[in-house]
Parts: sequence; structure tokens; C-alpha cells
Amino acid sequence: MTFGKFTYPFCYTPHPLVRKAADNLIARIDSDPALKDLFSEGKMLGVMLVRDVDGNLHTLNAFSGNVGGRSMIEGFVPPVLDLCDPESHFKKEEFEISSINAKIKELEAAGEPVDALKAERKQRSVALQGWIFDNAKVAAADGDIKSIREVFAIRGIVPPGGTGDCAAPKLLNYANRNGLQPLAMGEFWYGASPRREIRHHGRFYPSCQGKCGPLLPWMMKGLDVEDSPLESAEAILDIRYEDDAIIIVNKPSGVLAVPGRTAMKSLLELLEEHCGFPVHSCHRLDMDTSGLMVYAKTLAAKVNIEGQFAAREVHKTYVARLCPGVSIAEKGRIELPLAPDWYDRPRQMVDSDEGKTALTLFEKLGGTAEGYTDVRFTPLTGRTHQLRVHAAHPEGLGRPILGDRLYGGQIEAAGKEGMAERLHLHAASLAFHHPVSNDIMEFVSEPDWLQEPTR
Repeated sequence: MTFGKFTYPFCYTPHPLVRKAADNLIARIDSDPALKDLFSEGKMLGVMLVRDVDGNLHTLNAFSGNVGGRSMIEGFVPPVLDLCDPESHFKKEEFEISSINAKIKELEAAGEPVDALKAERKQRSVALQGWIFDNAKVAAADGDIKSIREVFAIRGIVPPGGTGDCAAPKLLNYANRNGLQPLAMGEFWYGASPRREIRHHGRFYPSCQGKCGPLLPWMMKGLDVEDSPLESAEAILDIRYEDDAIIIVNKPSGVLAVPGRTAMKSLLELLEEHCGFPVHSCHRLDMDTSGLMVYAKTLAAKVNIEGQFAAREVHKTYVARLCPGVSIAEKGRIELPLAPDWYDRPRQMVDSDEGKTALTLFEKLGGTAEGYTDVRFTPLTGRTHQLRVHAAHPEGLGRPILGDRLYGGQIEAAGKEGMAERLHLHAASLAFHHPVSNDIMEFVSEPDWLQEPTR
């Protein structure tokens, strides 16, 4: 099998041989009671296919962070910096900081002053984190070597704790330091799902943005990397209704609703070109979500429609195709509080303490011969990624939306004829009061894939 460009790690469909390598690693862990015990609580793993100087193909394995207090396990690449070595500066200083913590608790229980000890603890903790950033050195594919602090300083930012501990930088660092040519890579989850983040056993996920976002592009210098799928979609203007106050548009998947960080032209910009004057957004759809949106031609119309959204007077429904998995009820209600994953935006997570209420009604529509299930969602709130999280989380439907790379719904049959690699989530209906006439406006748009034969 041939390889093209190296994997773009923040949005990808795993190469078939990467999937096979992941399956092999899962089988190896499952067959080894000691390994299975180590990883069963849940861990992000990574695999990379590489070629040596003689042209031979090899597979590298990695795990994020530590496992059972260990940073090195046979068959996995080593960490960028071994923080588990009992003789390391890190472990010795960590012991001293723990001793200060114990002394603070003892003095507080006795009513003694502890301000000086707390100041020392803070100073030593900050210094230790700085020591990690200075001594964790990573290699780029072009042979350059820098500390993690230096890599982040290129962008004028400070690395968050744990940077360099994810599977992807471990794999790239090992390959780049050992004369191995990276060919393809993927990161997937093994074991039990966590309560907050959405992780499904055996499913692939993109690299995180907070820690790996600045790091991996620097480490991939010298590699021919795939173009970002996030910037490759064509913004096609599909107007379904237009008058002097509003425009209804059917947004394609992969297109921004409003200008963003990429050079891609958004629907808002296309509409302004179409009208010849400023147009106003009234609500948002995720870039990967397709379907109906309303834009306003006047500020008065924008204020009116946004007021209807705020008052929950706008009726919206979505249709989605879910990956095969657990059975779901014919209809029901999902209530899971959502909050941003600040270290991996735009990903959201379930957070009972800090999350905002998110409510969704669902109704099963049917299924396909391959085991996919179509559902209709009616969101009662409008949180970021609400439907995607409610579909994928084990306390929701427990089945990611097909094509959802963020939440574990990658196209399993990549390259299968007739199966587009897109998020199968579509804003199918939209109803609201016209901002001028107050007439009820209703629009319907079903996606093509919903018309596929069901069993």
C-alpha cells in the first residue's frame, strides 16, 4: 500500500495501515493481563508508520502521559523527558515540594503561620515547571532541536503543563531523532471512557490544540504534510429565500458561517458580495454542520431575530446519522451540562460543576444496512457542539455522529464508494416570525444522505 503526504494531525481520516496498527496494539494489550490492567482505566494511545534508511516499514507505539507511575514500557517509544526516573531532578524536587505540603498541613492544624512555606512552595513549583520546559527538548523532521519553551516562544506564548507528554509528540520526537521517515500517524483511545471528555474505546481523535497545536507543526518541519481539511471546502452560495429583510441559506458542510481564522471565504462574506452591502449574522452553525441559516439585511431585522433566538421562539430541528453502536430509544430527552475544554478548543466536555444546561429532544428515524441510525434532534438550548456531544457521550446516546472527527465518529470505511467524509449533521428545519411582517416563516432542507435506502 502506498503513502501520500504525512497525516495532518488536527483533522484526519486514519490511513488503513494506521487502523491496522491500532488494532494490532489493542490486541496485544488485550492479550497481556499486565498491560490490560495498566491501560484499562483509559488512555490515549498513538501509532506511527515509519520507514528506515533501508526502506523497511516499521510501526511505533506511544501512550500519553504516564501509566501506573511509569513513563517507559517495552514496545512503546520513550518520553520526551523522563519524569518518572527516581534519580532525576524532577523527582527529587517533587519530593521536597510534597514535604512542604505535609509541613503546611501540620502547621495549619496547630494554628501556626504558614505564609512563608506557601510562598516557598509556589516559587519551587514554578521553577520546577520551568525546568521541565527548558529540559524537554524535541526534534523536528529537518533536524532542528529546541526546548518546548523555545518552540512556544516562537509564537510568543507559554506552554501549558503536560506539553510534550501526548502520544503524537513522543512519536515524532522518536522518529526524528532516529533517522526514521514518518509516513502516517493516528491517536486513539483505549479502555474506559472518562466522565467529562468524550472518548470511545478504539476510536481515533485529533491531536489537542492547547498543548500540541503550537508544538506539532514545528516538529513536522521538513515533512510533506497533508493540507488541512479545515481550509479546503468550497463555499457555495445556496439561497433558499430572500426579501428586503432576510436571506435563508443552505450552508454546506465544511464552510464557515462567519469569517474565522482561516483564509476560507465564509457564507457571510459571499452574501455581502451578493447583496453589495453589509449583511448580519443572526446565529451560528458549526463549520462542519450543514443546513439552514437565516441572515439579516438590516440591523433592525438582526436584533428582532436574535431576540427570537434568545427567547427560544425559533424552532429548529436537525437530522444526524449515528455510528453503529449501542441501541437507543425510539425517542427521548438528553440533559447534559456542557463547558469548553479550555486546553483543546473548540472541543466541549460534560461538566456538572461549571457546565451550562444543555437540553436536546431526539427521535429515531430509521437505520441503514451497515448499522448506522438516523435521528432527528430538537435542541431546546443552543450550546456549542451540543448535539455532537449529546450524541457521542455515554450518558447521552453513546454513539458519535458519523464523520465527527472531534468526538470519535471518523468514517470507519474510509474511501468506501458513496460515503462522503463529512459530518453527518444537518440543520433540516427552521421556523420563526418574519422580523417585519411577523408572518411565520418555515423552511425545510433534508440532506441527500437521509434519502439513502433504510432497512
